[in-house]
Amino acid sequence: MNEYCSIAPDVKLGKGVKLSKFINLYGCEIGDDTKIGAFVEIQKNASVGRQCKISSHTFICEGVTIEDNVFIGHGVMFINDSYPRATANGQLQTEANWKVERTVVRKGASIGTGATILANVTIGEQAIVGAGSVVTKDVPANSIVGGNPAKVFRKIESSVEAIK
Repeated sequence: MNEYCSIAPDVKLGKGVKLSKFINLYGCEIGDDTKIGAFVEIQKNASVGRQCKISSHTFICEGVTIEDNVFIGHGVMFINDSYPRATANGQLQTEANWKVERTVVRKGASIGTGATILANVTIGEQAIVGAGSVVTKDVPANSIVGGNPAKVFRKIESSVEAIK
């Protein structure tokens, strides 16, 4: 580790994980041979699979599960609360005031730069989310989505096309 990383003792790092400077990891799990870019935060109870690439300036919040071989572009934001509020009953909220909402990114998916992924969605295997998209509902496997809100453009027709 280096002096510019904040990695809590409860983080589980797999073998061969590559960490850039200026990252913040706590209570999460990172799989073998994954690369984490600069200025990334991964919160507690989040997991990133094996052989993933998490690009710089990305925020992976509590409740997000990223499976193996996933690409996450620069500045991708995950959301885990559909109705965020600062206060409850006139007091600042605490963890007791809300419930984590889950998000899952399935094996081999790719999420483009600047995308926002809302809570309670699943991005299917080998799906591609276009840069700048706002994902508000589940993304089917082997599909390409984009826009705000993200809509299906087309299906990926072959395994060769999925890895181009």
